[in-house]
Amino acid sequence: MVEEITAPGNRRVKDWAKLQTSRGRKKQHRYLLEGWHLVKEALAAQVVINELIIVADEISLLDDLSVPGDCEVVTITREIAQKISSTPSPQGVFAVAPLVDQQPVTPSQAQGAWLFLDGVQDPGNIGTMVRTADAAGFNGVVFGPGTADYHQPKIMRSMQGSQFHLHLVTTPDLGEWVTTFRDRKIPVFGSELNVNARDYRTVGQHQDFALVMGNEGNGMSADLLHQTAMNLYIPIAGQAESLNVAVAAGILMFQLIGG
Repeated sequence: MVEEITAPGNRRVKDWAKLQTSRGRKKQHRYLLEGWHLVKEALAAQVVINELIIVADEISLLDDLSVPGDCEVVTITREIAQKISSTPSPQGVFAVAPLVDQQPVTPSQAQGAWLFLDGVQDPGNIGTMVRTADAAGFNGVVFGPGTADYHQPKIMRSMQGSQFHLHLVTTPDLGEWVTTFRDRKIPVFGSELNVNARDYRTVGQHQDFALVMGNEGNGMSADLLHQTAMNLYIPIAGQAESLNVAVAAGILMFQLIGG
């Protein structure tokens, strides 16, 4: 059965709109996916979807989606879509999912290549790094302290569905991941804008490892720089002072990962 909501002041509409904020997501323990691409990717990855929300005049498009039988379908008006959307021109389809790691994993279980984010804030940079990690064949991304919440609407859109192909983990202690990897004899490479660091082209390729990328302005925290097995540097031939963090991450990820 499909429920219809037409009143913008409906309580459920207000709750959906609050999912655009970190406070709202934490209070309701759920988050909002928006747009056909993300919703399709989530369903294809068998992400738990509690509610599928769609503009009434596009209801026929649901025939192209494999909607689980226990997922509630709600039709809304264009006005409501505008109210709950984070974009000026919403596509008219949304999904509500529980606020939990879809693929939970601990540092003692992690295998393969991992990207650790230390205080990275820009949504575009985060989305680009997650997509690049997906493209390079990484197993997961760990969001450390100071890194933006990946459930933010801008970050969700920027990841373009790659979040459903990787393990995404949020941790209050990135040092625990670094320490556990080192105890397991898995190398953790830091990234540092310092000519005294190791040239990234000289460290070979690896199957199991982690790469840490730091804050856009300040780089990695000093504590983590001292905990890594090795800190890497990308030589700059031109006159630019530095590389964008997402660009640097892409170079390092594809260089380090073994086939």
